[in-house]
Amino acid sequence: MPGLLLDTLNGKRADRVPMWLMRQAGRYLPEYRELRAEKGGFLDLVYDSEAAAEVTIQPLRRFGFDGAILFSDILIVPHAMGQGLEFLAGEGPKLSPRLLDASLESFSPHPERFEAVYETVRRCRAQLDDTVTMLGFAGSPWTVATYMVNGEGSKDQQETRALAYRDPAGFQAIIDAIAETSIIYLRGQIDAGAEAVQLFDSWAGSLAPDEFERWVIAPNARITAALKASHPDIPVIGFPKGAGAKLPAYARETGVDAIGLDETQDPVWAHEALPEGMPVQGNLDPLLLLAGGERLISRIHAILDAFAGRPHVFNLGHGIGQHTPIAHVEELVEAVRGWNP
Repeated sequence: MPGLLLDTLNGKRADRVPMWLMRQAGRYLPEYRELRAEKGGFLDLVYDSEAAAEVTIQPLRRFGFDGAILFSDILIVPHAMGQGLEFLAGEGPKLSPRLLDASLESFSPHPERFEAVYETVRRCRAQLDDTVTMLGFAGSPWTVATYMVNGEGSKDQQETRALAYRDPAGFQAIIDAIAETSIIYLRGQIDAGAEAVQLFDSWAGSLAPDEFERWVIAPNARITAALKASHPDIPVIGFPKGAGAKLPAYARETGVDAIGLDETQDPVWAHEALPEGMPVQGNLDPLLLLAGGERLISRIHAILDAFAGRPHVFNLGHGIGQHTPIAHVEELVEAVRGWNP
């Protein structure tokens, strides 16, 4: 029997709004910090299937969320493509050699790196109640490319945007390679037990409109079409963070089943602008969850009210912050569970 979250992603509405939180498995939980200290580096934890499954399930034990999101990272895809990857304390991920200095042809692919992630999904699905939806994910090609080109994160993705303007054919080859690898990766997650998948485009908001069409909408449409061809019953959630007014075009043209909204989107506008009946996900500001108080509860109710007329999965506008008090998450869960349309 499908869970409430999966039903909602398939376009059904119910009396209760399902919920999960981006980055719900992570550093704000003491049990995660304890396991991370025991296991060592972040990448070691991701590739330890038993530990990664435990991390995935930890927030379910505390909060009873309707979905479990795979504990992994969007940069597993470039690592499997052959780019070096390390996570440095206090600095974030580093990829080498960066594609500003090397070509994809110089990489030696390691598709076997996906196997540990698939095993994590299998372990989670075996441990979860049938009413809990297992969510897989991948980074969208544009966002993944920004890290592969620059070798690390950046504030405005300047190097990658400049490369896309300077050498659109060469950059297209990078995007195509990421998309093809991501299709393989997501199909593997689904075959291992993922019941829905999310495409994270965290840096979609940095692109001009025509570039957004080429580097965000087109590759996400390609991935979605491929997944629908092989797994037609698996919902795909698209999350183009920062899309702004380009969100309706993304919803229409990518073929995704549901749209994730970041915290900058007005839910009233989104409800009016998005296709009728399309499931939405979001979009509480993670910083408001960190701050807590009366405004938190008021905003939760405002979001729920705005989307009362369509299938809605309550979530944050981006990932939960590591310093978020657990008590605030408990208040959020209570507010969502207690809301009546």
